Amino acid sequence: MTQFFSILDRTVARLSDIFVLITSAMVVGLVFFLVIARYVLEMSIVGIDEIALVAAIWLYMVGAIVASRRAEHLVVDFLPQRLASPRLLKLHQRVVALIMTGATIFFISLAWDMMGFAIKRPQETPGLGIPELIALSAVALASVVCFAYAIRDLVTGKACHNPKEPEEL
Repeated sequence: MTQFFSILDRTVARLSDIFVLITSAMVVGLVFFLVIARYVLEMSIVGIDEIALVAAIWLYMVGAIVASRRAEHLVVDFLPQRLASPRLLKLHQRVVALIMTGATIFFISLAWDMMGFAIKRPQETPGLGIPELIALSAVALASVVCFAYAIRDLVTGKACHNPKEPEEL
């Protein structure tokens, strides 16, 4: 069972890394093109900003997944650096994991409420007619995956980086 979750984690890591690269390139390229088109060529192209916005939302949400996977979502290491006791450090990590689990439950609730509203009252972008559900699906996906990583952190007790342990590559 542990091997299954390890393979799943590596797959999520690879897919999210690829997705971050693609969406980053899209956002940078589209916004750069948009600025050049408007200020150099003095023309406005309908829909470019909508595509860039949807790509940015996906980039931010997959970035949240990457941060959760690496346990870098709440990286304030002042307290862990000051804790001398390994037991207190473990307790601190469990508290951080519990906070993240609660926050991601709230995140799931908000995401699914937004999805439900978007299904009841579908909306599209004005230029290209991109359904709102495409952007909201990024939020829903991130909420579920971040919750899964929060549960992992709660179970393993490694909810944040331990400054006294060497970094894993």
